Amino acid sequence: MTGGDGPYSYAKNSNLQKESAEKLMGMLVGSIVENLDIKQVCPISNSFRIVDFGCSTGPNTFVAVDAIIQGITQKYQQEGISNFPQIHVFFSDHVSNDFNILFANIPKDGKYFAAGVPGSFHGRLFPRASLNFVYSSHALQWLSKVPEEITDASSPSFNKGRIFYANAPSEVGQAYRAQHARDIEAFLSARAEEVAPGGLMALLLSGRHDETSPAEYSLGPLFEPLESTLLDLANEGVLSHEKIDSFNLPIFSSSPEEFRAIIQENGGFEILVLEKQAQEFHPVVTTAECRAGFESIIRNQFGDEIIEQLFDRYSKKIEGRFPLKPDDGIAMGLFILLKRNP
Repeated sequence: MTGGDGPYSYAKNSNLQKESAEKLMGMLVGSIVENLDIKQVCPISNSFRIVDFGCSTGPNTFVAVDAIIQGITQKYQQEGISNFPQIHVFFSDHVSNDFNILFANIPKDGKYFAAGVPGSFHGRLFPRASLNFVYSSHALQWLSKVPEEITDASSPSFNKGRIFYANAPSEVGQAYRAQHARDIEAFLSARAEEVAPGGLMALLLSGRHDETSPAEYSLGPLFEPLESTLLDLANEGVLSHEKIDSFNLPIFSSSPEEFRAIIQENGGFEILVLEKQAQEFHPVVTTAECRAGFESIIRNQFGDEIIEQLFDRYSKKIEGRFPLKPDDGIAMGLFILLKRNP
Protein backbone atom coordinates (compact mmCIF):
# COMPACT_ATOMS: atom_id res chain seq x y z
CA MET A 1 0.00 0.00 0.00
CA THR A 2 1.10 3.55 -0.70
CA GLY A 3 1.81 5.38 2.55
CA GLY A 4 1.69 9.05 3.42
CA ASP A 5 -1.34 11.27 2.97
CA GLY A 6 -0.81 12.36 -0.63
CA PRO A 7 -3.33 12.14 -3.49
CA TYR A 8 -2.38 8.52 -4.25
CA SER A 9 -2.06 7.31 -0.67
CA TYR A 10 -4.08 4.43 0.73
CA ALA A 11 -5.33 6.74 3.49
CA LYS A 12 -7.01 8.90 0.82
CA ASN A 13 -8.10 6.09 -1.52
CA SER A 14 -9.58 3.20 0.46
CA ASN A 15 -13.28 4.01 0.15
CA LEU A 16 -14.10 0.67 -1.50
CA GLN A 17 -12.67 -1.22 1.47
CA LYS A 18 -14.39 1.18 3.85
CA GLU A 19 -17.81 0.72 2.24
CA SER A 20 -17.41 -3.06 2.26
CA ALA A 21 -16.45 -3.12 5.93
CA GLU A 22 -19.09 -0.59 7.03
CA LYS A 23 -21.85 -2.79 5.64
CA LEU A 24 -20.78 -5.48 8.10
CA MET A 25 -20.25 -3.32 11.19
CA GLY A 26 -23.77 -4.02 12.46
CA MET A 27 -23.17 -7.75 12.05
CA LEU A 28 -19.82 -7.39 13.82
CA VAL A 29 -21.38 -5.62 16.81
CA GLY A 30 -24.21 -8.16 17.00
CA SER A 31 -21.79 -11.08 16.78
CA ILE A 32 -19.79 -9.74 19.72
CA VAL A 33 -22.89 -9.19 21.85
CA GLU A 34 -24.15 -12.69 21.07
CA ASN A 35 -20.93 -14.66 21.40
CA LEU A 36 -18.52 -12.88 23.73
CA ASP A 37 -18.19 -14.74 27.05
CA ILE A 38 -16.93 -12.07 29.42
CA LYS A 39 -16.37 -14.44 32.33
CA GLN A 40 -14.24 -16.73 30.19
CA VAL A 41 -12.31 -14.05 28.31
CA CYS A 42 -11.67 -11.68 31.25
CA PRO A 43 -11.99 -13.82 34.40
CA ILE A 44 -9.41 -11.88 36.46
CA SER A 45 -7.73 -9.12 34.48
CA ASN A 46 -9.65 -5.93 33.84
CA SER A 47 -7.95 -5.54 30.49
CA PHE A 48 -9.35 -6.37 27.06
CA ARG A 49 -6.87 -6.66 24.19
CA ILE A 50 -7.83 -6.17 20.52
CA VAL A 51 -5.68 -6.43 17.41
CA ASP A 52 -6.36 -5.42 13.81
CA PHE A 53 -4.16 -7.47 11.47
CA GLY A 54 -3.56 -5.61 8.22
CA CYS A 55 -4.55 -2.24 9.67
CA SER A 56 -2.76 -0.25 6.93
CA THR A 57 -2.70 3.53 7.53
CA GLY A 58 -6.33 4.20 8.43
CA PRO A 59 -8.96 5.51 8.57
CA ASN A 60 -10.85 2.24 8.08
CA THR A 61 -9.20 0.53 11.03
CA PHE A 62 -10.56 3.21 13.38
CA VAL A 63 -14.12 2.55 12.19
CA ALA A 64 -13.70 -1.15 12.91
CA VAL A 65 -12.17 -0.58 16.36
CA ASP A 66 -15.07 1.70 17.31
CA ALA A 67 -17.55 -1.02 16.29
CA ILE A 68 -15.69 -3.67 18.29
CA ILE A 69 -15.65 -1.47 21.40
CA GLN A 70 -19.35 -0.74 20.86
CA GLY A 71 -20.06 -4.48 20.86
CA ILE A 72 -17.98 -5.04 24.01
CA THR A 73 -19.75 -2.14 25.74
CA GLN A 74 -23.18 -3.50 24.85
CA LYS A 75 -22.22 -6.94 26.13
CA TYR A 76 -21.07 -5.55 29.48
CA GLN A 77 -24.28 -3.53 29.78
CA GLN A 78 -26.35 -6.60 28.89
CA GLU A 79 -24.61 -8.61 31.60
CA GLY A 80 -25.06 -5.79 34.12
CA ILE A 81 -21.32 -5.51 34.73
CA SER A 82 -20.26 -1.97 35.59
CA ASN A 83 -16.51 -2.64 35.87
CA PHE A 84 -15.71 -1.98 32.19
CA PRO A 85 -12.22 -3.14 31.19
CA GLN A 86 -9.36 -1.01 29.98
CA ILE A 87 -9.10 -1.47 26.21
CA HIS A 88 -5.73 -2.07 24.57
CA VAL A 89 -5.71 -1.90 20.76
CA PHE A 90 -2.79 -3.18 18.72
CA PHE A 91 -2.51 -2.00 15.11
CA SER A 92 -0.48 -4.55 13.16
CA ASP A 93 0.84 -4.58 9.60
CA HIS A 94 4.05 -5.18 7.66
CA VAL A 95 7.18 -3.33 8.75
CA SER A 96 6.89 -1.20 5.59
CA ASN A 97 3.49 0.14 6.68
CA ASP A 98 3.33 3.89 7.32
CA PHE A 99 2.62 3.77 11.05
CA ASN A 100 3.45 7.48 11.32
CA ILE A 101 0.36 8.40 9.29
CA LEU A 102 -1.72 5.86 11.22
CA PHE A 103 -0.85 7.31 14.61
CA ALA A 104 -1.04 10.90 13.39
CA ASN A 105 -4.72 10.29 12.63
CA ILE A 106 -5.66 8.07 15.56
CA PRO A 107 -8.78 9.31 17.42
CA LYS A 108 -7.98 11.37 20.49
CA ASP A 109 -11.13 10.39 22.39
CA GLY A 110 -9.26 8.25 24.91
CA LYS A 111 -11.39 5.14 24.43
CA TYR A 112 -8.34 2.89 24.29
CA PHE A 113 -4.60 2.58 24.66
CA ALA A 114 -2.91 2.05 21.30
CA ALA A 115 0.30 0.46 20.07
CA GLY A 116 1.75 -0.52 16.70
CA VAL A 117 3.00 -4.05 16.06
CA PRO A 118 4.98 -4.44 12.81
CA GLY A 119 5.45 -7.86 11.27
CA SER A 120 3.81 -10.57 9.18
CA PHE A 121 0.61 -12.08 10.57
CA HIS A 122 1.64 -15.42 9.07
CA GLY A 123 3.85 -15.86 12.14
CA ARG A 124 3.76 -15.19 15.88
CA LEU A 125 3.58 -11.53 16.95
CA PHE A 126 2.12 -11.70 20.49
CA PRO A 127 2.64 -13.62 23.74
CA ARG A 128 0.68 -16.79 24.38
CA ALA A 129 -3.03 -16.31 25.25
CA SER A 130 -2.65 -12.51 25.30
CA LEU A 131 -5.40 -11.49 22.83
CA ASN A 132 -9.16 -11.32 23.41
CA PHE A 133 -10.38 -10.17 20.01
CA VAL A 134 -8.72 -10.45 16.59
CA TYR A 135 -10.00 -8.52 13.60
CA SER A 136 -8.80 -8.50 10.00
CA SER A 137 -10.47 -6.87 7.00
CA HIS A 138 -9.46 -7.67 3.41
CA ALA A 139 -5.92 -8.60 4.43
CA LEU A 140 -6.04 -12.41 4.54
CA GLN A 141 -6.69 -12.59 0.80
CA TRP A 142 -3.10 -11.36 0.31
CA LEU A 143 -0.63 -14.21 0.00
CA SER A 144 2.66 -14.27 1.88
CA LYS A 145 4.36 -14.68 -1.51
CA VAL A 146 3.63 -15.42 -5.14
CA PRO A 147 3.65 -19.19 -5.75
CA GLU A 148 7.07 -19.99 -7.16
CA GLU A 149 5.85 -22.33 -9.87
CA ILE A 150 3.77 -19.69 -11.68
CA THR A 151 6.92 -17.74 -12.62
CA ASP A 152 8.84 -20.89 -13.64
CA ALA A 153 8.82 -21.22 -17.43
CA SER A 154 9.35 -25.00 -17.13
CA SER A 155 6.31 -25.51 -14.89
CA PRO A 156 2.77 -26.43 -16.05
CA SER A 157 1.65 -23.60 -13.73
CA PHE A 158 3.68 -20.94 -15.56
CA ASN A 159 1.41 -17.88 -15.85
CA LYS A 160 2.83 -16.47 -19.08
CA GLY A 161 1.48 -13.11 -20.20
CA ARG A 162 -0.75 -12.57 -17.19
CA ILE A 163 -0.50 -10.92 -13.78
CA PHE A 164 -3.29 -12.92 -12.09
CA TYR A 165 -5.00 -16.30 -12.20
CA ALA A 166 -8.30 -15.13 -13.74
CA ASN A 167 -8.59 -16.55 -17.27
CA ALA A 168 -5.44 -18.60 -16.65
CA PRO A 169 -5.04 -22.38 -16.98
CA SER A 170 -6.39 -24.34 -14.02
CA GLU A 171 -2.85 -25.18 -12.85
CA VAL A 172 -2.25 -21.50 -12.07
CA GLY A 173 -5.36 -21.23 -9.91
CA GLN A 174 -4.43 -24.44 -8.11
CA ALA A 175 -0.99 -23.04 -7.31
CA TYR A 176 -2.60 -19.93 -5.85
CA ARG A 177 -5.04 -22.07 -3.85
CA ALA A 178 -2.26 -24.24 -2.42
CA GLN A 179 -0.25 -21.19 -1.34
CA HIS A 180 -3.33 -19.61 0.24
CA ALA A 181 -4.06 -22.80 2.18
CA ARG A 182 -0.51 -22.84 3.56
CA ASP A 183 -0.78 -19.17 4.51
CA ILE A 184 -4.14 -19.53 6.28
CA GLU A 185 -2.88 -22.55 8.20
CA ALA A 186 0.16 -20.52 9.32
CA PHE A 187 -2.12 -17.63 10.35
CA LEU A 188 -4.45 -19.88 12.34
CA SER A 189 -1.61 -21.73 14.05
CA ALA A 190 -0.05 -18.44 15.18
CA ARG A 191 -3.39 -17.09 16.41
CA ALA A 192 -4.18 -20.35 18.22
CA GLU A 193 -1.15 -19.61 20.39
CA GLU A 194 -1.93 -15.92 20.88
CA VAL A 195 -5.70 -15.82 21.41
CA ALA A 196 -6.94 -16.55 24.94
CA PRO A 197 -9.49 -19.37 25.38
CA GLY A 198 -12.92 -18.05 24.48
CA GLY A 199 -11.45 -15.16 22.50
CA LEU A 200 -13.09 -14.22 19.22
CA MET A 201 -11.69 -13.66 15.75
CA ALA A 202 -13.64 -11.77 13.03
CA LEU A 203 -12.35 -12.01 9.47
CA LEU A 204 -13.58 -10.15 6.38
CA LEU A 205 -12.15 -11.11 3.01
CA SER A 206 -12.98 -11.75 -0.62
CA GLY A 207 -14.29 -15.17 -1.59
CA ARG A 208 -16.11 -17.14 -4.22
CA HIS A 209 -18.96 -19.64 -4.41
CA ASP A 210 -18.50 -23.25 -3.31
CA GLU A 211 -17.89 -25.78 -6.07
CA THR A 212 -16.36 -23.22 -8.40
CA SER A 213 -12.82 -23.05 -9.71
CA PRO A 214 -10.55 -20.18 -8.63
CA ALA A 215 -10.76 -18.59 -12.07
CA GLU A 216 -14.58 -18.50 -12.15
CA TYR A 217 -14.96 -15.90 -9.39
CA SER A 218 -12.06 -13.71 -8.34
CA LEU A 219 -10.90 -10.12 -8.11
CA GLY A 220 -9.51 -10.58 -11.61
CA PRO A 221 -12.14 -8.41 -13.34
CA LEU A 222 -10.95 -5.49 -11.19
CA PHE A 223 -7.35 -6.07 -12.24
CA GLU A 224 -8.00 -6.60 -15.98
CA PRO A 225 -7.41 -2.94 -16.96
CA LEU A 226 -4.05 -2.94 -15.17
CA GLU A 227 -2.99 -6.19 -16.83
CA SER A 228 -4.11 -4.90 -20.22
CA THR A 229 -2.19 -1.65 -19.78
CA LEU A 230 1.00 -3.48 -18.84
CA LEU A 231 0.65 -5.76 -21.86
CA ASP A 232 0.18 -2.74 -24.13
CA LEU A 233 3.47 -1.32 -22.86
CA ALA A 234 5.20 -4.67 -23.38
CA ASN A 235 3.86 -5.01 -26.93
CA GLU A 236 5.25 -1.56 -27.70
CA GLY A 237 8.66 -2.44 -26.25
CA VAL A 238 8.41 -0.02 -23.33
CA LEU A 239 8.95 -2.93 -20.95
CA SER A 240 9.81 -6.58 -21.49
CA HIS A 241 7.38 -9.48 -21.66
CA GLU A 242 9.75 -11.35 -19.35
CA LYS A 243 9.13 -8.71 -16.67
CA ILE A 244 5.38 -9.31 -16.94
CA ASP A 245 5.83 -13.09 -16.86
CA SER A 246 7.64 -12.74 -13.51
CA PHE A 247 5.03 -10.38 -12.02
CA ASN A 248 1.84 -11.70 -10.43
CA LEU A 249 -0.54 -10.10 -7.94
CA PRO A 250 -0.43 -12.18 -4.70
CA ILE A 251 -4.16 -12.19 -3.94
CA PHE A 252 -6.57 -15.15 -3.72
CA SER A 253 -10.32 -15.51 -3.17
CA SER A 254 -11.16 -18.69 -1.27
CA SER A 255 -14.48 -20.54 -1.16
CA PRO A 256 -16.32 -21.11 2.14
CA GLU A 257 -15.78 -24.86 1.93
CA GLU A 258 -12.03 -24.39 1.40
CA PHE A 259 -11.81 -22.05 4.38
CA ARG A 260 -13.92 -24.35 6.55
CA ALA A 261 -11.68 -27.32 5.78
CA ILE A 262 -8.52 -25.41 6.76
CA ILE A 263 -10.09 -24.20 10.03
CA GLN A 264 -11.30 -27.67 10.97
CA GLU A 265 -7.94 -29.23 10.12
CA ASN A 266 -6.19 -26.66 12.33
CA GLY A 267 -8.45 -27.47 15.27
CA GLY A 268 -7.74 -24.34 17.29
CA PHE A 269 -11.03 -22.56 16.65
CA GLU A 270 -14.76 -23.20 16.57
CA ILE A 271 -16.62 -21.78 13.59
CA LEU A 272 -19.48 -19.58 14.81
CA VAL A 273 -20.26 -17.81 11.54
CA LEU A 274 -19.09 -18.42 7.98
CA GLU A 275 -21.31 -16.45 5.62
CA LYS A 276 -21.22 -15.25 2.05
CA GLN A 277 -22.18 -11.63 1.50
CA ALA A 278 -24.59 -10.56 -1.22
CA GLN A 279 -22.89 -9.74 -4.49
CA GLU A 280 -23.47 -6.23 -5.77
CA PHE A 281 -22.37 -4.00 -8.62
CA HIS A 282 -18.71 -3.10 -8.16
CA PRO A 283 -17.27 0.17 -9.47
CA VAL A 284 -14.16 0.10 -11.64
CA VAL A 285 -10.96 0.71 -9.67
CA THR A 286 -10.00 4.34 -10.18
CA THR A 287 -6.49 5.39 -11.10
CA ALA A 288 -5.89 6.81 -7.61
CA GLU A 289 -7.17 3.60 -5.98
CA CYS A 290 -4.98 1.47 -8.23
CA ARG A 291 -1.93 3.55 -7.39
CA ALA A 292 -2.74 3.41 -3.69
CA GLY A 293 -2.96 -0.38 -3.75
CA PHE A 294 -0.32 -1.45 -6.25
CA GLU A 295 2.09 1.34 -7.16
CA SER A 296 4.75 0.19 -4.70
CA ILE A 297 4.90 -3.39 -5.99
CA ILE A 298 4.71 -2.21 -9.62
CA ARG A 299 7.57 0.20 -8.97
CA ASN A 300 9.63 -2.59 -7.39
CA GLN A 301 9.11 -4.82 -10.43
CA PHE A 302 9.24 -2.42 -13.37
CA GLY A 303 11.09 0.63 -12.05
CA ASP A 304 10.21 4.27 -11.52
CA GLU A 305 10.40 5.37 -15.12
CA ILE A 306 7.16 3.74 -16.33
CA ILE A 307 4.88 4.79 -13.45
CA GLU A 308 3.41 8.01 -14.83
CA GLN A 309 3.05 6.62 -18.36
CA LEU A 310 1.43 3.44 -17.01
CA PHE A 311 -1.19 5.19 -14.93
CA ASP A 312 -1.87 7.83 -17.56
CA ARG A 313 -2.75 4.99 -19.95
CA TYR A 314 -4.69 3.22 -17.22
CA SER A 315 -6.84 6.35 -16.75
CA LYS A 316 -7.69 6.36 -20.44
CA LYS A 317 -8.41 2.61 -20.48
CA ILE A 318 -11.00 2.75 -17.68
CA GLU A 319 -12.67 5.90 -19.00
CA GLY A 320 -16.36 5.23 -19.63
CA ARG A 321 -16.33 1.69 -18.23
CA PHE A 322 -19.47 0.55 -16.46
CA PRO A 323 -19.46 -0.96 -12.95
CA LEU A 324 -18.89 -4.71 -12.78
CA LYS A 325 -21.98 -6.87 -12.40
CA PRO A 326 -22.22 -9.96 -10.16
CA ASP A 327 -22.30 -12.18 -13.25
CA ASP A 328 -19.01 -10.71 -14.48
CA GLY A 329 -17.15 -13.24 -12.31
CA ILE A 330 -16.31 -10.78 -9.56
CA ALA A 331 -15.54 -12.18 -6.11
CA MET A 332 -17.96 -11.71 -3.21
CA GLY A 333 -17.32 -11.02 0.45
CA LEU A 334 -16.97 -13.55 3.27
CA PHE A 335 -17.65 -12.90 6.95
CA ILE A 336 -16.09 -15.41 9.36
CA LEU A 337 -16.37 -15.44 13.14
CA LEU A 338 -14.27 -17.91 15.11
CA LYS A 339 -13.98 -18.70 18.81
CA ARG A 340 -10.78 -20.00 20.37
CA ASN A 341 -11.26 -23.50 21.72
CA PRO A 342 -10.46 -24.11 25.42
